[in-house]
Amino acid sequence: MTGQHETRLPRVAYTKFPFRLEREGPATSTRMEHIREQVMQVLFTSPGERVFRPEFGFGARRHVFEPNAAPLWELARNRLFGSLAEALAGEVDPKTLKVEVGPGPNEPEVLLVTITYTIAALQKEESLSFTL
Repeated sequence: MTGQHETRLPRVAYTKFPFRLEREGPATSTRMEHIREQVMQVLFTSPGERVFRPEFGFGARRHVFEPNAAPLWELARNRLFGSLAEALAGEVDPKTLKVEVGPGPNEPEVLLVTITYTIAALQKEESLSFTL
């Protein structure tokens, strides 16, 4: 045994987001990077921005100047959960997807979004936090 951890899952290369070219061709992402990139797409894509998926996305930029209060947190939590559940279907165990939204711990003017999930194929939990 070489001491390296071998996985039975195929090593799949995903197209990196945002798309860019490198010398070898299109830049690629690992499975974990790809899931993180999908989360960022949902968070920063505004509803209506995608012609064939008008309901896709949360549109974080348009909420920057809204009052940082419970109605915004609930709207964000619901919209993010729905969009993430759809975007991450097949990659993430849907029972483990959690979205927490609220003020930053020491900065009440900051919106803190924490997304936690378990990657189904790897049984690995990951948590991403974004401050807006």
